[in-house]
Amino acid sequence: MTLIKAFFRLIRWPNLVFIVLTQCLFYFCIIQPNLLLSHSALPGITTGIFVLMVAASVCIAAGGYIINDYFDINIDQVNKPNKMVVEKIIKRRWAIFLHLLITTAGVICSFFVAMQTTIIIFIVNIACTLLLWFYSTTFKKKLLSGNIIIAVLTAWTILVLYFAVNTGFPVIENSGNVTMQRIFKLAVIYAGFAFIISLIREVIKDMEDMKGDARYNCKTMPIVWGIPTSKVFVAVWLIVLVGALIIIQFYVLQFGWWLSAAYCFILIILPLLVILKKLYTAKLTADYHQLSTLVKLVVLTGILSMIFFKFYTA
Repeated sequence: MTLIKAFFRLIRWPNLVFIVLTQCLFYFCIIQPNLLLSHSALPGITTGIFVLMVAASVCIAAGGYIINDYFDINIDQVNKPNKMVVEKIIKRRWAIFLHLLITTAGVICSFFVAMQTTIIIFIVNIACTLLLWFYSTTFKKKLLSGNIIIAVLTAWTILVLYFAVNTGFPVIENSGNVTMQRIFKLAVIYAGFAFIISLIREVIKDMEDMKGDARYNCKTMPIVWGIPTSKVFVAVWLIVLVGALIIIQFYVLQFGWWLSAAYCFILIILPLLVILKKLYTAKLTADYHQLSTLVKLVVLTGILSMIFFKFYTA
């Protein structure tokens, strides 16, 4: 039982649940309703292909978490000694074996998905596995590059769904592709949200982990630029995100989407403003940990907002 619990901690199961939830809601609440309303014979994907696509995303992410902990043993002994799994519960050789096994499963799933959709998915998923490896070995310790990589990979979990259903229907300005254009715009909006909120959380986590990172010569933003500058960086992105969300809400209010707008203002925009305020006063490791948790809750409310499209599109 201890090994099972350790394994699920190692693969960050709550984060994997977020991936599954994101892809399921985007497909069933945004893509499918729009395809059903289309007057063109636009293609969808079968349930089997969708399951394989989600499995690929989950496996690649899980493999990434494992290899990250594999290379972060020394740093984790400082930052989170009570939460360590690799070497403490699961030996390093088993960790690398699990990484290879799970990542390979993700690549195989990606291949079968690509065979039925587009080769782009297979190529990008292969790139994701390589980026996660080099992120753990190199980029995580570099200024901003690691943060951007994670933000891009987070955005890809949404964009991959668009590429899966867009086979043969490029986004061009003509009446026959209105549905795909709508799906593309929503994919970009949610992928953009995922990118920015992930970038914000990654920098906050760097501030939280500054002590261990500094001991092992990492060049993260708080170490290179300092905490005050890092706070300004996060604050700017928070303001950009809040501004973009407010503009989007005023746009959707034209269509009478009052409930979704109220949801966004109360459960997404307001918490982001709370995070901005708390960021200003944060000083201790516990403060940054609390901020990271709050950002994660905003990620969840952002994901759940997709449900409204199911009702408004129907």
